[in-house]
Amino acid sequence: MEQYLNMQLVHFALTAVFSFLIGLEIKTYRLQFHAQETGKTIGSARTYTFLGIIGYLFCIVDDSFAVYIAGLAGFTLFFALFYVQQLKANKSTILLYLVALIVYSFGPLVIRYPLWLASLLFVLTIFILNAKQRLHDLTQHINAEELETLGKMVLLSAVILPLLPHDKVNHFLPLSPFEIWLAVVIISAISYGGYLVQKYFFRQKGYLLAGIVGGIYSSTATTVVLARKAKALGAMPVLTASIIAASSMMYLRLVIVAAVFNRSVAASLLLPFVAFFIAGVVIVLLYARNSASAGSDVQLIDKNPLELGTAFLFGGLFIGMMVLTQSVTAHFGTDGLNILSFLVGFTDIDPFVLSILTGHYTIGDAQVVSAIMIAAGSNNILKAFYALWIGGIKGGLHASIWLTVLGVGTIGSAFVV
Repeated sequence: MEQYLNMQLVHFALTAVFSFLIGLEIKTYRLQFHAQETGKTIGSARTYTFLGIIGYLFCIVDDSFAVYIAGLAGFTLFFALFYVQQLKANKSTILLYLVALIVYSFGPLVIRYPLWLASLLFVLTIFILNAKQRLHDLTQHINAEELETLGKMVLLSAVILPLLPHDKVNHFLPLSPFEIWLAVVIISAISYGGYLVQKYFFRQKGYLLAGIVGGIYSSTATTVVLARKAKALGAMPVLTASIIAASSMMYLRLVIVAAVFNRSVAASLLLPFVAFFIAGVVIVLLYARNSASAGSDVQLIDKNPLELGTAFLFGGLFIGMMVLTQSVTAHFGTDGLNILSFLVGFTDIDPFVLSILTGHYTIGDAQVVSAIMIAAGSNNILKAFYALWIGGIKGGLHASIWLTVLGVGTIGSAFVV
């Protein structure tokens, strides 16, 4: 009985505290975004606190929730009358009513559900209220076609994916259609995250940050764009640092991808790839510490990785690379795989990395680790060529040298690890 009373006290206290804090946030919200507006408003911090407490009391006095629902209906009627007056003043927002509904629901939430749910709702409400300007800016810049593309991808991932067969196709393709498309979805999601961050959240934040974020999406594409900037602007240490930063992020990206599909391989890659990442960071700091990173509106990537054409192309490359890898490992063993890994590095390495992580070949984890490291190293050599060819001697030489060092070092480590 004592424990029950203690929990009642905890529930009551949480309801009161959450309601009071949201009331304070509403007051801050008004002062920040609507300080110049005059007219009637609903409630203060005390009002929201009492509203939360009333919701809690109405919930515990009647298990059938009849009293609670009646209270909700009464408050809704009151707000409807207030809303009529707001419409006459050309104000149509119902934000205060929605927030009040959340406050009123805290009582049942803390009683009937785990405490993390009410806590999460409280935090989310605070964040959304504070993010008004950022959300407004986002809605002004977001492309409607991208939302349609995202919807199509969700359809293919959440609806079509579970319906795909789990049986393997044949011995040349050691994965089922379900596993193949799942791999495509995961890689596309990782790339999409980097795409959203660089396009909507970190534009005009400087070349260095552009290189870091772009490396999450595609370090090769980012290198090409930054090398063009270096060609146009001349020798700028910050651009060299940005190109190196993009390739440094590639190491972390590959570790994350490996961790999703093969934790044993990821564990083996962790130490060498983190070491090369740190080495890249040191180089970046050497070039960036004395550079003024001016704001840049550089659009690194303009192609949505969730576009169906892009996803299907990646899936086709993934399947083709898996068949090729299966054939090479079966006929030429480890030596053939190492040569293939080096050659693949001069293209898009993601399909190869995925194929070798998810396929069931006649090789062990050690050979898989070596193959990924060789591919990553040769990919850095490719980017070194891009930096020098596109950026020129003046703009891309330093980045080219360091990318070559990282690439050769990564390939050499593949035969040591």
